Amino acid sequence: MSSLNQALRAALDQRQDLLATLHSQGTDCYRLFHGSQEGAGGLTIDRYGPQLLVQSFHQSLERDELLQLHAMVNQTLGFDTLLVYNDRSRGNSRIDRQDSVYTADDAALADLVGHEWGLNYRVRGRHAGQDPLLFLDLRNTRGWVKDHAQGKSVLNLFAYTCGVGLSAAAGGAREVCNLDFAEGNLAVGRENGLLNPQLPPMQFIQSDYFPAIRQLAGLPISQRRGQKLPSYQRLEQRQYDLVLLDPPAWAKSAFGTVDLLRDYQSLLKPALLTTADNGVLICCNNLAKVSMDDWREQVLRCAEKAGRPVRDWSVMTPGADFPSLDQQPPLKTLILQL
Repeated sequence: MSSLNQALRAALDQRQDLLATLHSQGTDCYRLFHGSQEGAGGLTIDRYGPQLLVQSFHQSLERDELLQLHAMVNQTLGFDTLLVYNDRSRGNSRIDRQDSVYTADDAALADLVGHEWGLNYRVRGRHAGQDPLLFLDLRNTRGWVKDHAQGKSVLNLFAYTCGVGLSAAAGGAREVCNLDFAEGNLAVGRENGLLNPQLPPMQFIQSDYFPAIRQLAGLPISQRRGQKLPSYQRLEQRQYDLVLLDPPAWAKSAFGTVDLLRDYQSLLKPALLTTADNGVLICCNNLAKVSMDDWREQVLRCAEKAGRPVRDWSVMTPGADFPSLDQQPPLKTLILQL
């Protein structure tokens, strides 16, 4: 047995109890192999319902290697998964759509449905973007939102495909608003809503983060010197009971720059002001190079300076399918009680 097969075998054996628990919770979307921590850096193997998504970020797999991994997973799960292989070992981690190693069957690339916490989610092995439509390391946070959203107004910032919003709606939130810049992301969020017809409808706002959050927070929208601001959707100042802030590592627009390493505060301050008294702000940072301790102190100082001191805080860690040998997972999540 190759070293890669041995590493996968060990990872699958380690997950037996976890998979049984997840299945009992109505979840069939999870990570089966977290290569950076389990013996094959740059390789991930994820299950999304009927689909098996294998991604390589450092070097391509050989076809025989890939098929052996697929067979091993099928044997463990007890059914034939639909294999999609995304080789992302080239520039900027972009998917090699030539499929020189393996071409997925049409059935594997069709619109599928996966499940998490009993909810239905759209699954696509390939779409216009680069990343899967559901980020699995945020599963525990979505579960927390589902358990704590009853009767609350919820604002889901950088909503992506609106998994947190869907969880809030399932948890009995009285109002859910998903905000994201990309209409394509929100379109998948709308699909997720339609896949769960028992839930109340959610709201969707397509907008750059900065003009939207600054209006909600009652802050002015600053104009860059010598530049005319693009048009933007007008919003009324207001607050929400539960706010989720999960920004990308870096992004730039005419309204501002998202930079989790150098300027998390410019994202955090208006989100704090948009959170109601006695409300909850959940904030995330997915930069591996930032330590939880340093980031937490930065967040708490920013809250104090913004006049929204934190009464209590807790850390939400990813599930056991995202092991971290140094207990410092890349995704860091703080739940702030204001």
